Amino acid sequence: MDNSRHLDMDAIVAEVRAQYEEIANNSRAEAEKWYQQKFQEMQVSATQAGDDLRNTKSEIAEINRMISRIQNEIEAVKGQRSNLENQIAEAEERGEMAVKDAKLRVKDLEEALQKAKQDMARQIREYQELMNVKLALDIEIATYKKLLEGEELRIASGGGTANIRVTSSSSSSGVGGSGLSTGLGELGMNFYDAGFVGPAIGGAGGYGARSSMSTSSLSSKSTTLIANTRHY
Repeated sequence: MDNSRHLDMDAIVAEVRAQYEEIANNSRAEAEKWYQQKFQEMQVSATQAGDDLRNTKSEIAEINRMISRIQNEIEAVKGQRSNLENQIAEAEERGEMAVKDAKLRVKDLEEALQKAKQDMARQIREYQELMNVKLALDIEIATYKKLLEGEELRIASGGGTANIRVTSSSSSSGVGGSGLSTGLGELGMNFYDAGFVGPAIGGAGGYGARSSMSTSSLSSKSTTLIANTRHY
């Protein structure tokens, strides 16, 4: 009986051991299969991760190159900005200097224009004065001419000695007018007193000089002509 029981226990142990070995083999096979599957998955993941890493590294390198290029462009733009600021400052300075020069030029031109106006006014006054003097001299020359013509007529007609005084004066209002007319009138009276034959001079007849000069004044002057003649 004991032997049969011992045989049963050995069979049971052997059976249990066989079952456990089968279970262990199945578990080992499943584990190895799972490991192989996971290993393959990890290899695929590692390969993909490697590719992703290489792509990421390439992208990082490209980004670094872009950053470097952008930094260079920024430095270049900063340099251009500095140059432009310097050019703007120089242009503003030149503009201010040009404005100052233009103002000085305008001031000089205004002063020159004012001086030219003053010079023109002075020249006009001098010209008017010269014209007044010329007119007075022309009248005086005409007077002397008439005196000489009258003297020649008197000599030709056999007259005696005549003392003739011609006075021409001009007031501060210009040549001519009452002063010159009075002088010429006096000359005409002297002609008649001396017995001259010829047209009357001064006054209302002959060379009645009525010139009206309104600008410059001539200095008062007297001209005395004494004509002493003898009849032969």
